[in-house]
Amino acid sequence: MYITHTDLEIQREPFVRPFGFKGSAFHEKWNLIVRLCDDRGNEAFGIGGLAVLWSDADVFSAHTETGGNVLQTALLEYALQQVKDRDFSDPPALVDALVSDVHTYGKTITQNPNLRLTFTLISLVALDNAAWMLYAKQQGHTAFEALIPEPYHPYLSNRQTHIALVPTVSYTLPMDELTTILEEGAYILKIKIGHPGEETEMVAKDQAWLTQIHTLAKEFETPMTDSGQILYYLDANGRYQKKESMAQLLDHADKEGILDRIILIEEPFQNPETTDVLGLPARFAGDESLHTVADIRTRVQQGYGAMAVKPAGKTLSLAFQMVEAAGQANVPCFVADNACVPVLVEWNKNVAARLPPFPGVKGGLMESNGPESYGTWDKLLSEYPLPDASWLRSQKGAFVLEEDYYAQSGGIFLEPKSYTRLFR
Repeated sequence: MYITHTDLEIQREPFVRPFGFKGSAFHEKWNLIVRLCDDRGNEAFGIGGLAVLWSDADVFSAHTETGGNVLQTALLEYALQQVKDRDFSDPPALVDALVSDVHTYGKTITQNPNLRLTFTLISLVALDNAAWMLYAKQQGHTAFEALIPEPYHPYLSNRQTHIALVPTVSYTLPMDELTTILEEGAYILKIKIGHPGEETEMVAKDQAWLTQIHTLAKEFETPMTDSGQILYYLDANGRYQKKESMAQLLDHADKEGILDRIILIEEPFQNPETTDVLGLPARFAGDESLHTVADIRTRVQQGYGAMAVKPAGKTLSLAFQMVEAAGQANVPCFVADNACVPVLVEWNKNVAARLPPFPGVKGGLMESNGPESYGTWDKLLSEYPLPDASWLRSQKGAFVLEEDYYAQSGGIFLEPKSYTRLFR
């Protein structure tokens, strides 16, 4: 895969309201579009969305929102210059060859020697996606199954008919909108915890927040969970400093009748490397602290019982490796979003559709929060290459996937012209 030419464009998509988590919020999504050309005359495109606050809160707080996005974009531009006039055997080899050098560059331009590797990985998503599309053209592949390297087939061999669409309930989501989400059939809610404030204040706010949501959600039932109840997926985004604080939150949940509904708690601690979850009465999942396969093995030893994989947040190449590592440890995976636009939702969905069912749920599990995040969601769907596909929109809280979905791989092999037309 000899790359002769690279291009980069930026598209900015505003949120309908500030997207609040990690004790802060951001206001728009920067989508980066990459074009790659090879020595055989092939051309391919890839898209990746940025998430500075999610990937490194220190960088986000040290800069303006636009400035943080500019820095993350600069990492991709640097990577594009490194791949020109070079040959790679496949996309994973490309990412492996780049990531260390690009991360070092990132530490330099952010002036942050402790830059999280997630900050670098998400900057490479557009390049990784474009590399997979270029590789597919070279190999004549037109189906997602053909892209899955052979060692990972045993862990991505399912074909789910239902994937729970998990909407995000951020601090800023009005309760009337949550009511609408539940009335439309959502049966798992991703609840952002870790409110602004010091630890004691944060825990108190989180307790009140859970009680407020549960008071509303407990009135709804669903046939799509084993218990028939609406389930909760809590996302702390590393805001908790002490294991005791998380135990306090779970004790409150138990007293309020909430604990049995918590299907998982994602990325609880600020320092996950030194804080285990052993003895806490919930299933915990790693997310942004998972940078390598070794991180997954460490979290398993620390008592974690699930892993979030993010094809649109850490590259598809790394997602394949993480699914295998979690599978070897008999730990379930699920797919999580980064306020993705429809093109990237489908990259995520292709992985989520092939994972085993998630415990407690009748089918797969995938966070996706486009309708809540973007006021232009219907327009974004109308611009997708297959705008009328039934699997683009949820039905009673789930993406329903039939044979036409798998036959078309969610449309990811079709050119997303609403983005590629940005290139002159």
